[in-house]
Amino acid sequence: MAEGRPLVVSLVVGEGLVASFGLGVSNEVFGYERPEIGLPRFDFALVAEHPGVLRTDTGIGILVEHGLDRLDRSDIVLVTAWEVVDRLPSPALLDALRRAHARGAILVSHCTGVFALAATGLLDGMRVTTHWRYAGELAARYPQLDVDPAVLYVDNGRILTGAGTAAGVDALLHLVRREWGAAAANALAREMVVPPHRDGGQAQFIDAPVPACSDDLLGLVLEWAGHHLAEDLSVDVLARRALMSPRSFARRFKATTGTTPHAWLLAQRLAAAEELLENSDAPVEEIARLVGFGTAAGLREQFTRRRGVSPRAYRQTFRTGAVSRLGAAPVQLDGHRPGEGGAGRVRGDQALVQPQLGQPA
Repeated sequence: MAEGRPLVVSLVVGEGLVASFGLGVSNEVFGYERPEIGLPRFDFALVAEHPGVLRTDTGIGILVEHGLDRLDRSDIVLVTAWEVVDRLPSPALLDALRRAHARGAILVSHCTGVFALAATGLLDGMRVTTHWRYAGELAARYPQLDVDPAVLYVDNGRILTGAGTAAGVDALLHLVRREWGAAAANALAREMVVPPHRDGGQAQFIDAPVPACSDDLLGLVLEWAGHHLAEDLSVDVLARRALMSPRSFARRFKATTGTTPHAWLLAQRLAAAEELLENSDAPVEEIARLVGFGTAAGLREQFTRRRGVSPRAYRQTFRTGAVSRLGAAPVQLDGHRPGEGGAGRVRGDQALVQPQLGQPA
C-alpha cells in the first residue's frame, strides 16, 4: 500500500438491497480518521455498478456516488452481503474485482458477499467461509471451494472471507491487527465496545439444529431424554423406553431424524451446557454432571472440540446481563432446551441448515 496518501477503501454494494449491518461495520472501521490510535488515513466510500440512491435491507435510502472505476485505485475492497445470492454478479463487476486483485488490493467479503468473489474464480482451491445458513448453497454452487461453515473468518492473505453478521467485526479487526498491529486493533475494539480478538477458528455459535421428529413414540422418548441428560442414556436404555430392540431403535432413529442417537445426544448435552454457562453461576464441574458429561474434563474436551473454545471462554463471552446483575440463577436442567415445543423440534430459521449434529456451525 502506498505511503503518504490515504488508503482507498471501497465497499461494493449489490444492486439488490444493501446489507445495512455490513455497511455500518465497514464504516465504523474505515470511515473515521483515528491517527491517535495508530491507524492510517482512509478514503472510504461506497461503490455500485450503477451509482445513485439504493435501499438498505431496513428500507433506508443511501446515496452511492462512485462507480466500479474506483476499484481500479482501491487498496482494500470490501464486498458486503450479496442480497441476491441466486443471481450472478455482472461481468463488469467481476472484471473490476479481478483487476483490483491483480493490482495487489486486499479483498474482503462479509457474509454472502463471498458469492460475488467466488464468481470471479479468485477463490478456487481456497478455504473460505460464509454465514452458516448459506454454506451449503455456496459449496454446491462452487464445488472447487473448500467451504468451512464452522469459523468466523478465513485469512488467505490478500483475500479474507467472513461469516455472517457480527463475524464481520471480527474479520475487519483481524485485518487491522494484521496490517497495523495489535495496539491499533485493541484501541479500535475499545472504541467500538467489542471484544478485541476472536480467533477466526472459533465457532459461529449457531443453535445446533435438531431434526424434526414426526414419530410420536420416538418424539416422546426424545423429550424424556432431553430432561434426563445426567442419566445413562445408552441406546439400550432409550430402546427400552421405546419398547424396541436396540438395533430396531437405532435404525428407526436414523430413518426418522437423519442422525444417530449418539450424535443427537451429544448435541443436546452441548446445547444444555451452553445455556447453563450463559444463565447460571454453576461451576463447570456441576454443569458437566447436570448435562451428562460426568466430569469437567469430559465437558471441556467435547466443548472445545465441537465449539472451538473452552467452557470458561464461552461463559465470559456470552454471560447474560441478568446473571451479572442478579447473581446465580437456580441450576436446573428443565427448560434449558433449545427451541420450543420439546426435543425434536426445529425452528423455522433452522430449516435450511443440515450440518452434522454436534459440529459447530
